[in-house]
Amino acid sequence: MILGQALWSSLPVPSLMLDGDDLITMSNPAAESFLNLSTKALLGQKFWEKVMIDAPLEAPFARARTNRTSLFVNDVDVGSGERAPKLCNIQFSPLQGSEDQMIVMISPREIASRINQNHTTAKAAKSAIGMAEMLAHEIKNPLAGITGAAQLLSMGLSTEDQEMTDLIVEESRRIVKLLEQVEQFGNLRPPVLKPVNIHDVLDRARQSAAVGFGAHMLFVEEYDPSLPQTMADGDQLLQVFLNLIKNASEACQEAGTIRLRTFYDASLRVRRSDGTQARLPLQVEIVDDGPGLPPEISDDIFEPFVSGRDNGTGLGLALVSKLIGDAGGWISVDSVPRKTVFRVSLPIAPTTSELGED
Repeated sequence: MILGQALWSSLPVPSLMLDGDDLITMSNPAAESFLNLSTKALLGQKFWEKVMIDAPLEAPFARARTNRTSLFVNDVDVGSGERAPKLCNIQFSPLQGSEDQMIVMISPREIASRINQNHTTAKAAKSAIGMAEMLAHEIKNPLAGITGAAQLLSMGLSTEDQEMTDLIVEESRRIVKLLEQVEQFGNLRPPVLKPVNIHDVLDRARQSAAVGFGAHMLFVEEYDPSLPQTMADGDQLLQVFLNLIKNASEACQEAGTIRLRTFYDASLRVRRSDGTQARLPLQVEIVDDGPGLPPEISDDIFEPFVSGRDNGTGLGLALVSKLIGDAGGWISVDSVPRKTVFRVSLPIAPTTSELGED
């Protein structure tokens, strides 16, 4: 019995056990995390009321239970009242040795989707870099001449006419600033990976934000102090956290709350481009209670030039994605009104003995 419970708890995919009345009798930690509901909130509840599936499955499920056969459903949105839907594959299987119990296993497709999206983002960023490097010099020189000429003209103009030359100068400088932001992709140095304490970096980012762009926000820390160090570039990781906190602060134009949460999730693994698997158990979540991402851009938010703000360049999150990817990490986002969660997943730093083996 103890071994069975350990195996159930160790299943890497969200899993639930249902009785003959479709009531939830067991849930594993992965299901709690995926549904954002505790075992206490799930046990004894009707499965179809707690797990929202965007497909008419109750009748096929009933037939599978009656015939004691498995039911496989691919590419359906699955969520809960506490979690935005995600594209998943679902498997319903009868529990061997029972008359009517069924096991439900939910396999989120987000990892595969984000891998493909990361590849696309990398290509888009590379194109942006190439475009910037090719055009920056040619554009900046004429802009400098336009700015200088406008400033000279303004000396002999009336106050009313000076408004036009001031506009020329202001817009020229804005274009130069945009070009410099794009060039930042190409000018980034390779990450210097060292063991880093996640909470030290988070605290530095929080303290900087609290006296600046995030002064109107309430910061709540939910840290797991037992987390080991990660392998990252400390300066670049600070840049990532500052950027995410800045986005959260700007999403809440008035007073709001930013929740900084860290925890351990042993189930998260991703496949690198070389075919090897990477474990990314260290999780950092930056959660705000703003209006959420516009639905039309939520799937492309890490792409260059995609922004939810009228005056945004759309480069901040693309840069964050690039920095995390260069360090071998992972970033994802879930967003509904009043709750946007950016999650950064990072590897554990190797021990001294492991470093010696290398």
